[in-house]
Amino acid sequence: MRALTEQDIRGSFVNCSKGEAKRLTVPRDLGQHPWDDLDFLGWRDPGAPDRSYLVTEHGERLTGVALRFQPVRRGFLQRSMCALCLTTHPRGGVSLMTANKAGPAGREGNSVGLYMCTDLACSLYLRGKKAPESGRRFEESLSLEEQIARTLGNLSAFVSKVTA
Repeated sequence: MRALTEQDIRGSFVNCSKGEAKRLTVPRDLGQHPWDDLDFLGWRDPGAPDRSYLVTEHGERLTGVALRFQPVRRGFLQRSMCALCLTTHPRGGVSLMTANKAGPAGREGNSVGLYMCTDLACSLYLRGKKAPESGRRFEESLSLEEQIARTLGNLSAFVSKVTA
């Protein structure tokens, strides 16, 4: 993914008002992100513990999606899997992320959801740059490029549902 500016990020959101996009917390360390290793930018809002955001290239444009989440509460020994990157995590590492749909449907309260890594670091897990807490990724026969393509396909399908 190319390096993004705060202006790029704020102007990309499709499922919140311009005022909400202006007020949301953008990461302060944008210059320090490993852009070459990111397939999308995802972050949690430190001021709102139930909110996260992601920005991705969808179609021909940059698309931002505001998310709300609830961590999956499982037993001590149970694990959950991210539907984007297929990384398994122990308790709290995967959350049901919900996004209001864009446009009139979203204003009527319609939303879509997907189980994702709570920290939205899917790109780093795929590349082995970050390891899930007390866990690991399954060994796959797919190449890294194929795993990245699958993750981006899963993300694109989710964003398409948000924007439909």
